[in-house]
Amino acid sequence: MKRYLLSVTLLALLTGCGYVPFSGGQLEGVVAPAPADWSELSQASIIQLETSPADPYSVKLWVIGMESALYVHAGDNHTQWVENIEQNPEVRLQIGDSIFELRATRVTGNEEFQRFSDVYETKYGNRPRNENIAEIYLFRLGPRQ
Repeated sequence: MKRYLLSVTLLALLTGCGYVPFSGGQLEGVVAPAPADWSELSQASIIQLETSPADPYSVKLWVIGMESALYVHAGDNHTQWVENIEQNPEVRLQIGDSIFELRATRVTGNEEFQRFSDVYETKYGNRPRNENIAEIYLFRLGPRQ
């Protein structure tokens, strides 16, 4: 298994792939206030999301900007970061050198998910694989209160 992971990582580095799906710890950067308009920052293909403030856990994810919010999507995978958000919705998002302290809210409305899916398809070239809102984990990221 170690040999496989090493091979995948090496292949990703050699081919210039910037998306290596391994988790990390606490993000480092400059904490910045969340902008009112995410359109420019949401152009990034991949961001880093940190969950579990007490024991930081970070992952690289695709991001969608829509209206005044950002969205991250796990599909129907109940991943570690999804589980962490269910326990504590406070997250930190890193784009470039900036870190934004945000709150994640699970999207349960089909209309919002359909709008998200349309923007996702435009940005990444395909729609989310599972479009059943009851089975997927989609989170809207917004300001902490």
